[in-house]
Amino acid sequence: MNEYRGHSVPTAGHTPDDDLTGYQVDATDGHVGKVSKYSADLGPQFLVVRTGVWFLGKDVVLPADAVMGIDHRARIVQVSRTRDEVRAASVFDVDTHLGDPRHRDQLGGRHGSGH
Repeated sequence: MNEYRGHSVPTAGHTPDDDLTGYQVDATDGHVGKVSKYSADLGPQFLVVRTGVWFLGKDVVLPADAVMGIDHRARIVQVSRTRDEVRAASVFDVDTHLGDPRHRDQLGGRHGSGH
């Protein structure tokens, strides 16, 4: 298992200023995807993960409290979910998640706010 020299903060796993776009996402049982470009848009309470290859994959939303550690040097985010759990997470939809703040609030209530 990789050693994570980064930091892990219970509220988010990173500071709002960190740009994790493109970081590899490792589940408890192996590599599952990369941090999507939409993570910064959704805010620090959530992480958007692009699973699979670009044309067959999908973007899913994980609560920030799923982040166990970040290795900025290796550009890896470690999450406390299995690959199957990540793939089964809520699918990210640009219009729904970014266009409707009420939906984001509901998502936070369902997954936990990470606080």
